[in-house]
Amino acid sequence: MGFVANDFWHDAVNKATTDLFTFGYRHVVKPRMVFNIPPDKAHERMISFCRATGRNPPLMWLLREMLDYTDPVLETTVMGVDFENPFGLSAGLDKNCDMATVLDHAGFGFETVGSITSRPCAGNDRPWFHRLPEYDSMLVHVGLANDGSDKVIRRAEHAWTASRSMQVSISIARTNDDLVGDLDEGIEDYRISLERAANRTAMVEVNISCPNTRAGEPFSSDPENLDRLFATLDTVEREQPTLVKMPYDLPWPRFKELLDVLSGHNVQGVTLCNLRKDRQGLSVPREWLGGLSGSPTFAGGNALIRRTYREFGHRFAIAGVGGVFTPEQAYEKIRSGSSLVMFISSLMYRGPQQITVLKRGLANLLRRDGFDRVSQAVGIDA
Repeated sequence: MGFVANDFWHDAVNKATTDLFTFGYRHVVKPRMVFNIPPDKAHERMISFCRATGRNPPLMWLLREMLDYTDPVLETTVMGVDFENPFGLSAGLDKNCDMATVLDHAGFGFETVGSITSRPCAGNDRPWFHRLPEYDSMLVHVGLANDGSDKVIRRAEHAWTASRSMQVSISIARTNDDLVGDLDEGIEDYRISLERAANRTAMVEVNISCPNTRAGEPFSSDPENLDRLFATLDTVEREQPTLVKMPYDLPWPRFKELLDVLSGHNVQGVTLCNLRKDRQGLSVPREWLGGLSGSPTFAGGNALIRRTYREFGHRFAIAGVGGVFTPEQAYEKIRSGSSLVMFISSLMYRGPQQITVLKRGLANLLRRDGFDRVSQAVGIDA
């Protein structure tokens, strides 16, 4: 394939349009069309916009020509899956697989759809989001609202097979509704969704750490419960790699216990980490519910990535998420031990061209330090 980085004129157009998108989002779109309305409404409009524009092939071709920066230094293979670049959308934004076509043409290496649940789920009472621009953060209290794994997995499978280059992962969790029962009910909930997802996407993520549900987090608070869960999930035959989305706020000894359990099961990677519950040092109204995304998760998440890589890097691939707004921050996650890097808040605060900014910047940093492939930089600071 021809890489944008190796084509002078295409590279120049890509850089110019990225700068134009950055200026337009910062000075027009963000203040007048996004941040001037409540974040719940802005989220709904964004999903509707992506759903509509994704059905317009000429517009998608134009988007790809303008924004999709490709570079051989960014190509990587993780858990046996080939990625055009290591950047992905984290679970939590595209819950029902409405954005895949747009993300593919914008140049994402992968996206994680969901988290989804075995039954359709209305989620928590609104508001679901609160903006914290002084911290480059969002307070998230969605509670796993989604159309149910039966419907969403069909969409994700279609998105994956129709994709030009983007890999698709599906994140599964436990339904957050009035039918929540005992631990066995929760295990069966996960099993149903995993069985539906088996071999229908590039990867599957098991979310054991959603902090905004009525059932709590029984599988990340007790290693024995986690072992029971994966003893059942191991019976589901699947070829695609499995990641586990881990909690942010646990002390290392308890966190390591969970990793020790997972190392004995059919798990190839871990996503580090989920939303931050601890608000210490931040000025956040008490009545606002939810977990923190974005910059407040960056330093603590990187510390967990480094320690996990040092002790389990031979066993698990790491997908790092949280607080990635610049190429330097993405590079720090990679050098800490992340083979893949995910983000959401950066997209909201910086704009859709952020994927291009991150890819171009990371490629420059890798070449500056003498790397031929992104994989060569993984974990060198751990």
